[in-house]
Amino acid sequence: MSEPDLMTRLLDAAALHVPFDGWSETTLRLAAEDAGIAPGLVSAICPRGAVDLALAYHAAGDAAMLKRLAETDLSTLRFRDRVAFAVRVRLEAVEDRELVRRGMTLFSLPPYAADGARALWQTADHIWTALGDTSQDVNWYTKRATLSGVYGATVLFWLGDDSDGQTRTWEFLDRRIEGVMQIEKLKAQARDNRLVSGLMAGPLSFLSRIRAPQPGAQTGMPGRWNGPN
Repeated sequence: MSEPDLMTRLLDAAALHVPFDGWSETTLRLAAEDAGIAPGLVSAICPRGAVDLALAYHAAGDAAMLKRLAETDLSTLRFRDRVAFAVRVRLEAVEDRELVRRGMTLFSLPPYAADGARALWQTADHIWTALGDTSQDVNWYTKRATLSGVYGATVLFWLGDDSDGQTRTWEFLDRRIEGVMQIEKLKAQARDNRLVSGLMAGPLSFLSRIRAPQPGAQTGMPGRWNGPN
């Protein structure tokens, strides 16, 4: 049996325990017992323990989102609506909000904050990639950073939303994306303004050297910079 199959069994079993014990070592142990997975195999697929299980749960949600996006014709939607739809699909992939709430608790702890931020970034990256983003400069980073902020804020709102069909969450999401679109509009106006563009010539020259991560590159950094020769 492959490791993904083991992880799926472990996640299915953990779903019953997370609401009570969180993404903890207790949950990991109980899930392994319920799924009949030997401790050695659990250590192999979750070498860091329960945090790896929580990250696998987040990754499974991303995978479900990507599957649904691939099956959906988005050509009739405005681009901003495609982004909103992708975020909504990601949240609708969650069957139990308590599992996400417990994950937020785990990733708010200092030892795991970087893991949580990385998972959030990965979700934003998956969305932009699925929507056909081809940016290769600093925009690659700003798009993902902005969407990470939108997604993170929407998750927090969604966790406390008891409206029918989470309609208030989708309204909140639309407002957040509208705000981002206004920022993009201001950026475009600044580029067209001779005075502002002149003042920004130096910073923009620096930013133009930033490049998106290259396929297969193992630099240890999320991108590269074309420094002066």
